[in-house]
Amino acid sequence: MIRFCYSILFVFIVSFMSINGQNRDAVQLSLTLEQAIELANQQSLLSFRYKNMYLARYWEFRSYKAQRLPLLSLSSTPVNYDRSVNMDYNNENFIERATFTSNAGLSVRQNMTLTGGVFDVTSGLTRIQSLDQDRVSFASSPVTVGFTQSLNGYNSFRWQARMEPLKFEQAKKEFLQRRETLAIQTINFFFSVVTAEINIEIAKTNYSNADTLYRIGRGRFEIGTVTQDELLDLELGLLNAELAKSRADIDLKQAYASLNSFLGLPENVKINCLVPSIIPSVKVNVDEALNLAMENNPEILDFEYQLLSAGQNVARARAESGLSATIRGNVGINKSAAELNQAYQSPFLEQQQVRVSLNVPIIDWGLRKGRIQMARSNQEVTEATVKQAKIDFEQELIINILDFNLQEMQVGIAAKADTIAQMGFEVTKQRFMIDKVDVIRLNSARNSLDSARRSYIAALRRYWVSLYGVRQLTLFDFINRRPLMEDLDELLKK
Repeated sequence: MIRFCYSILFVFIVSFMSINGQNRDAVQLSLTLEQAIELANQQSLLSFRYKNMYLARYWEFRSYKAQRLPLLSLSSTPVNYDRSVNMDYNNENFIERATFTSNAGLSVRQNMTLTGGVFDVTSGLTRIQSLDQDRVSFASSPVTVGFTQSLNGYNSFRWQARMEPLKFEQAKKEFLQRRETLAIQTINFFFSVVTAEINIEIAKTNYSNADTLYRIGRGRFEIGTVTQDELLDLELGLLNAELAKSRADIDLKQAYASLNSFLGLPENVKINCLVPSIIPSVKVNVDEALNLAMENNPEILDFEYQLLSAGQNVARARAESGLSATIRGNVGINKSAAELNQAYQSPFLEQQQVRVSLNVPIIDWGLRKGRIQMARSNQEVTEATVKQAKIDFEQELIINILDFNLQEMQVGIAAKADTIAQMGFEVTKQRFMIDKVDVIRLNSARNSLDSARRSYIAALRRYWVSLYGVRQLTLFDFINRRPLMEDLDELLKK
């Protein structure tokens, strides 16, 4: 139901943008924090970029899966004209020959993951025409079955079968993690606007209060109850308040522009940020969060990928530095004839072939050993780096969880401090109006009020940033108690 409402909101905003594209008058648009996050996920430039980064990995994985399926291909040389001097072995002399050759072949190849070999079935036809003797002959290979196998111990297909699915799983989780990063960025832009609105409100109130207090102070100065130093202090406060109001107004316009740009909205839209007055009461268990992070976080998959990659490099170094052997065998039938239809008529000749290729290094001056030792050293470094990175990851996660669990209390304290500061300022202001406190005490109360209001907004921002930071690390929604991976297919359709 919530996602349906967000979709309706998105359609409304798009329609709103198209209708008002020619109207440059400022238009108000109220957004809650969750609506702003959903809007950023729907149409921001970063969301588009993150989705296409995932799609690139998706098609890369599809290409890998296609390599594991039978591949049907057609190869042909339709024209091959050759006029040259060749050896005539029957008469033991050189003669000039002119030939015209054409050939075509159809083949099916299948990579074998288990052994790393290649199984193939081919069918081919060749036509040779002697231009000197005006003679044509055909050679057919209706069916040839072959298998090629490397014997050096390195199976690239098997390593791909272990690494490519892991790489794609990492890409899916990185996409989800980037969405949480996008949410955190939206929160910061959202609360930058809220903070700027608070600052302009404070600046206007301070200017109004400073103007009122200066007028009162000037009247009291005339009757001798306020000294000239105090009056000058009030006048300086008025000038500073006017300067602060101008600065706050510029900051607010900049905050609006930054949020609109980030959300992909036209500049004439003025967003009214609805500050969440109630925050969800969530406590995250450290052990649960650690288990979820180890299961869902793409960094953990990246650690596994690094270890596999290091192991692959060692296996490749051993295979390429030692005895290299390849065996090729194929069986089939073929026939040559002067007519095309006869080339495919029985009887056929039986074709058999077995080929073994060897490459043995005799003297390499330590090159083979050096490559293997280099790969092993890199593997050991990778293992040590990954081990330390996991420890750092766990420590960072624990700190973030403990910090988040304190945010709700800090928001409550900041809210209470804001209320007390507001009450204190009102009391001090009334006492100043009846000449019971001086200007210094009043300014102190006003500064406390401003600080408390800003601290409350900052506490709200830290809470939401911390909440989505935990979601980013664990890819788990602790409010609704479900993994974010469940929404992946739906998110990619949008």
